[in-house]
Amino acid sequence: MREPDPVTPRMEGNTFVFPVRIYYEDTDLSGIVYHANYLRYMERARTEFFRFLGLKAAAMEDADPSAWALRKLEIDYLRPAKFDDIVEVRTNVVALSAARLIAQQSIYAHGVQLTRGQVEACIISLTGRPKRIPQEVRDKVLPFVSETVA
Repeated sequence: MREPDPVTPRMEGNTFVFPVRIYYEDTDLSGIVYHANYLRYMERARTEFFRFLGLKAAAMEDADPSAWALRKLEIDYLRPAKFDDIVEVRTNVVALSAARLIAQQSIYAHGVQLTRGQVEACIISLTGRPKRIPQEVRDKVLPFVSETVA
């Protein structure tokens, strides 16, 4: 009998750690993770961070349905992940204002940093109109933020 895979999301201080196993479908013919998949892993980690806090990533039931949207994304690729690796997506919320959230996200495998990135997210209505971040969301995210802006 083998040990269970270490793929349980967790908090380490203010850092949300989201493990992802790399499957064959994530890679190209050389067994290296396709570049766009790192963005998928980062998206999953942000969604799971909200879920971990008891929040939904989208408020579709509201009178004015809304969802998170990315305003800006930067990513540096440092080293590749490979088939069958277990990578950890580390998410830190570094700024929170009334209308935007900025998170730094890094992906590691075997203790080595593979990527580093930063996303700026905002909430929009389904018609594309910007909205303020709801106070409930701000209240739950705020304890994990390294700075706040008015």
